[in-house]
Amino acid sequence: QVQLVESGGGLVQPGGSLRLSCAASGNIFSDNVMRWYRQGPGKQRELVAQITSRGITYYTESVKGRFTISRNNAKNTVYLQMNSLKPEDTAVYYCDIWQLGYDYWGQGTQVTVSS
Repeated sequence: QVQLVESGGGLVQPGGSLRLSCAASGNIFSDNVMRWYRQGPGKQRELVAQITSRGITYYTESVKGRFTISRNNAKNTVYLQMNSLKPEDTAVYYCDIWQLGYDYWGQGTQVTVSS
């Protein structure tokens, strides 16, 4: 069993910043990929960023240069630093961990960018 708990969402003005955290617990293997997805109103869920256990990262084009994904392997925690936020970043953000062919999801945290 794997559990993921996200935190750090909220309401922020355009141009502002937020830092999301996701702590994984349970049977966590050293070789995994941790991801952040988001689902905006009326939109499909999309991959925002991912980081492997070796630190290799990927970002979707729309967040490059604004978001930074990082992780603390000792704490099984992944972070998403979001800067220069835009209204179109408004979404529920979900944390995911992929290991041994299985995906595990958190419950999601709401991020709202509005003036």
